[in-house]
Parts: sequence; structure tokens; C-alpha cells
Amino acid sequence: MHTGLRITAFAAALAATFGTAYGVGTATDPIVADGAAPAPHDEHGEPDGPREPTPRPEQDGGHGGHGGHGGHESTPPGGLQISEGGYTLDLATPRVTAGRRTELRFTVRDASGAAVTAYRREHDKELHLVLASRDLATYRHLHPARAADGTWSTPVDLPAAGGYRVFADFTPADEDAENLTLGADLAASGRYEPARLPAPNGTARTDGYTVELDGSLRPGRASELKLKVSRGGEPVGDLQPYLGAYGHLVALRSGDLAYLHVHPNGEPGDGTTRPGPEISFTATAPSAGTYRLFLDFRHRGEVHTAAFTVRAGSATGTTTGTTTEADPSATPEHTDGHEH
Repeated sequence: MHTGLRITAFAAALAATFGTAYGVGTATDPIVADGAAPAPHDEHGEPDGPREPTPRPEQDGGHGGHGGHGGHESTPPGGLQISEGGYTLDLATPRVTAGRRTELRFTVRDASGAAVTAYRREHDKELHLVLASRDLATYRHLHPARAADGTWSTPVDLPAAGGYRVFADFTPADEDAENLTLGADLAASGRYEPARLPAPNGTARTDGYTVELDGSLRPGRASELKLKVSRGGEPVGDLQPYLGAYGHLVALRSGDLAYLHVHPNGEPGDGTTRPGPEISFTATAPSAGTYRLFLDFRHRGEVHTAAFTVRAGSATGTTTGTTTEADPSATPEHTDGHEH
């Protein structure tokens, strides 16, 4: 766990409209099935070709972070490419049917085409998988199981048809390897009706909890975001660690699905970080624009997700911080979209 982490963005094409975010998933811990091989794949999609990375805005005041989300300004953002640094995300299930439970399978391959079977553990997991619909109506933070042959799998049941993006965040065990975030497209068949992005909101309600957002998300500048959790009008001061932290924050930029992934300032057991009610993050927006933020936190043994819409910078491009407005109706319909 690192303190005061900085975000790096990566982009992929995004449909024009967006919607209320929520996560739905099945709770299973990743398990390495020693000696076991996965079932044969029914279909194999061809990997997308590398996409041209966009320049990364200058950032100041941040710190190197997990998930390839720190580093030098000259480093291209992750996730624009399905292949990077000699590694490729091979998505074996590029198509699913909306409303039907499907086993999502993929493999990370090295430069020789061999499946990667050894990873460094980061935040309690070997690999973090984020899945989001292109209209931002669905968000999942998943932790799939890895078979001995290097094939990863996790059950998914996507509620709506349309385009989705899969992000794999990992570090190979090779001592010279760096953290990577690779991205691939996923399609869900069925009737598609894109949802509308909720208005900017500074308060979210989920599963009986209220989360208040305080702070400014600024283009090209590190800033602090504080999220305060309460329940029934009372501050929640006994949050439980989730993946080695009291909270996780993912942001997706409207317009191109630029992905930002940060972890809180401080960690459980460091002697200074309290288990709520506030969770603090250091974040840098790659540009002005509208972002959808997803906060994951655990309390009383359950993981909950609160979602916000924020605007970084003004429409004219000047840095004005984050615009937020209360919008309780914009909070996610949440039925545990996490792998525990």
C-alpha cells in the first residue's frame, strides 16, 4: 500500500450517453487451482490492435502508485492498448448475452505467447479486474480465479446489452516487470438503450449509507478528495479493511472512458489512519471534463459502492476544481458488485 497516490488515465472509445452506476456480482476469492486446467473455450476473440496513446498531462504533488498509476509524465497512459511492455490481454470471451450468467475467461500472455502464471500480489490480490459499461450504467470491481495454466475466470451477469470495457491491472512476477493496466472490449447482446449520465452530485446514498464528497478534482494537479460515510445520521467510525484499505476509488471520464484508479492516503494499522468516517484520497484528473467516481467500502462484513458525478475544470478549460451538486437519485442500485 502506498500513501498519497496519484492517478494515471487511459482511454478507449465511449458511447455518447451515460447512466446511473451500479455493480452486481458474485462473491468469490481468487483461487489458484493447482494442477487444474479450465474448461475449453467456446469462442476466442481476436485481440484488438494497439491504439495510439495520448499525451499524459503534467502532474505535480502526487506520488508513485499502484496499478501503473504513478510514474513520469512521459509515460503513456495504460489501458489504451491491449498489448504493452511485451504482455497481451487475451480475452477469450469477447461476447456475452445480457441477463445471462456467463463465465468470463481471459489470459495474460508474454512476448512469446505463453500464458503468465506468476504475479506479484498487490493489495491482497494478484490481479484486479474492473468492468464498466460504455454508458457507465454498470460498474464491477472483480477478482477472478486463476487456474494453474494461467487462465483467469469469473462469472458475470450483465444486466443490459451494449458495449463494455474490461481493465486488467497486474504486475508479472518477473523482477524487471512493471505494473500494467491492459484493456479489451466486451459486447453484451440484446436490446440496447443507453442511460443518461446523472447530474453532478456531492452526496450519494447506497444500502442505507450516506456518503458525502468534499474536495476538488483538478486537471493536471494533485488534490485531496475526502469522502465521509454515515448511516442513519450517525458517522461510521468502524469501517473494515477491504483489499488492505478502508476504501477504493475508481473514476471514469465521460467521453472516452479514461480510467483512474487510486487508493486512500494511509492504510489500516499504520498508527495514524482511522477506520472512518472519512476516507482521504490524493487524485489528479488528466484533463477538464466530467467524471463518474465509484467508492467501494466495507462495513459489517458487506462491501458497498457509492457513486458520484463530478466536473473537473470549467467548460472553457480553466482550472476551477470540481463542481458537485447534491443528487440522491444518482446513487447506484448496489447488490454487491465485488469479488471478496
